[in-house]
Amino acid sequence: MLSLALVLTENVYPDLSGVGGRTTLVSIVGALLTFVLIVAVLMIIISGVVWAVSSSSGNAQAAQKGKVGVLVALGAAALAGAGVAWMNFLLRLGDTL
Repeated sequence: MLSLALVLTENVYPDLSGVGGRTTLVSIVGALLTFVLIVAVLMIIISGVVWAVSSSSGNAQAAQKGKVGVLVALGAAALAGAGVAWMNFLLRLGDTL
């Protein structure tokens, strides 16, 4: 009886085309990416200015905070780009299932 149930459920695969909202997901991810990249660019500019002004005025602690801000903004932009690449990979993978 158990082997009969396994044989009957062997050809069951997920139907990802039956789930709606793919275009909504793509547009939401695109909007979030735009927002993150705009904030990252603004953060790079502001942190770079703080780093430059602090370094020239001899304030080592503020210069360090500006440097950390630039690196965090670059990391956020890189993670946002990697997130989009990951989402595109998963959407392409979903089409092949």
